[in-house]
Amino acid sequence: MNYVYLLRCADGSLYCGWTTDPETRLKEHNSGHGAKYTRSRLPAELVYCEAYEDRHEARSREWHIKRLSRKQKLELIAEQNKRQQPPKEKSAD
Repeated sequence: MNYVYLLRCADGSLYCGWTTDPETRLKEHNSGHGAKYTRSRLPAELVYCEAYEDRHEARSREWHIKRLSRKQKLELIAEQNKRQQPPKEKSAD
């Protein structure tokens, strides 16, 4: 699998990249061996991830996400978080 991901850096900025292993890549970023951009903005937190079978699809999606505004990236993160929330239990009246 290939993944496109967004990191939230310590300064609040967002970084977009692609990888075949998001957890290992996050560790690389946080150890200072990731992208030059994140090295001075540690620690970074994985806040968004999409999976793709094809590397070309993942790289293409990364290209598109990088061109989104900050507001649009935050909306992507919020949408994914909303989908991953367990359904709320209905209270009995």
